[in-house]
Formats: sequence, C-alpha cells, structure tokens
Amino acid sequence: MKFATFLLDGKTKVGVVDESTATLRAVEDVSSVLDIISGKATVKPSGPAIALSQVKLLAPIPSPERNIFCVGKNYREHAKEFSNSGFEAGAVKGAEIDEYPAVFTKPASSVIGPDADVDLHPQATNSVDYEAELAIVIGKAGRDIPKDQAYNHIFGYTIINDVTSRDRQRNHKQWFLGKALDTFCPMGPWLVTGDELEPENLDVKCWVNNELRQNANTRDLIFDIPTLVSSISAGLTLVPGDIISTGTPAGVGIGFNPPKFLRAGDVVTISITGLGSLTNTFR
Repeated sequence: MKFATFLLDGKTKVGVVDESTATLRAVEDVSSVLDIISGKATVKPSGPAIALSQVKLLAPIPSPERNIFCVGKNYREHAKEFSNSGFEAGAVKGAEIDEYPAVFTKPASSVIGPDADVDLHPQATNSVDYEAELAIVIGKAGRDIPKDQAYNHIFGYTIINDVTSRDRQRNHKQWFLGKALDTFCPMGPWLVTGDELEPENLDVKCWVNNELRQNANTRDLIFDIPTLVSSISAGLTLVPGDIISTGTPAGVGIGFNPPKFLRAGDVVTISITGLGSLTNTFR
C-alpha cells in the first residue's frame, strides 16, 4: 500500500494512494502515518476518491519523533567524487571507501514535503547541493538486529533529498551542520509498504531543471539494507517510525568541475522505482 499525509480543508489526514488513478482515499480516524506504522490504527479507507491534485501533500511522516539516520558515501562512485571534490574534510586518496558505514543525522525540523520550497539560506551558505536517496522506515522495534532479520523490521520506503551545505560540511569537519538547516530534508511523496518493492533493485534518478544528474540502482549500495539496519541497531534500539536514508549515488553538484551548486529557482526532482517522484524548488 501507499500511504500519504495530506492537508484538506485545513485538516491533516492520512490517505491510501491509488497511483494509477492519481487519487487517494482518507483513512478513517487516523491523522498520523506513525499510528499505522506502530499498529495503533487500523487501515480503513473511507469516503470517495480524492484527486491528488486537490490536496496538499505533506511529507509522509511530517514530524518524525527522532532525528533521521543518514548514511554517507554509500555508492562507490559518489564516495570517489566526494573525496576528490575538496569538500570532504580529511579525505585520503586511495581510501575513499569506508570499512564501516558512515552515519550522521538530520533533525526532524529539517523535514518538508513534496512541492514545498527549500530555503537556500544565503546568510549561512553559498554551496547548497542535492542528494537523491532511498529511505527506509522502521516498523518493528529492535536492537542488535541480525542481517537476516532486517527486512522483518522494515515497514516501508520513501524518497529523501538529503540537501547539503557543502561549505558548512567541510568547514566544521563533520556533517551535521551542513545537513541540518531548516527545509533541508524534503521527503515523499508517500510511504510505500515493503511488499510492493524489490528494495535491492530500485532505480534512483535525480534531475535538476530537467537535466538528469544522478542515475543509479540500489544494487550498487556499498553497505546494503540489511547491513545498515544491523549496524545502526547495534546497541541502539530502533523504534517504529525511525527513518534511515541509505546514501546518494554519483552525480551531485560537487562532482562537476566547477561544482554545480543550486541557485534560486532551481527545481530538483527525484524518482525511485515504485516510490513516485519528489519535486522541490529552491528559493
């Protein structure tokens, strides 16, 4: 199933999406996808189908209860382009691929939905970049989750744009401040349950102003989904609604010479097989 969070008549609702007809039906007495993920609510779509064009889509989880877990340098070619860009503090030639997943977080306050504007924050940065990513949403709590049980703990998947201030990422010698600015985590357009996808064979694409910049497949991940779930849950309890963004492929702005940073009016669209498309304008 595909779950969307949306605004209609000033009220936040949850709906089940029918992508083939571009409609959704509201889920009765449910205002948060988190209630469905945690099993607190029963999915009972009610009322007539509503055209997606008639509602304002929000992020499927507009207010995550915890920071989003994010994985850096998880596609080989991107790890190389990042290391060679001059924006990775402490980069060592020949050591672009990490032995263990590099994990950081984005605050819940950075989350916005489809078609929402991303603030370029010109007072804070002049090097804003895009990163198309598949995101995992945890459905079953667990700690020290073995790899062969990882998929049992996943509820579904969505798209995240891990928007990044490259100068803040480099200058502060860590990633949080470059990733944490308000509006720097577009998410959506909906949350798709795991039974509808082959997560290890999804095309990940990103366009900037209709120019295809990123084009990869999740089979190219250095650390696959079971490895990420197992590594992050080691000694740390994952809970329903936790989000893990799995990393971005090559083709980001710093991969060009000179870099192609985002400017006011740029439109970024990310598409992942089975998950729809996420579009945001940078202002």
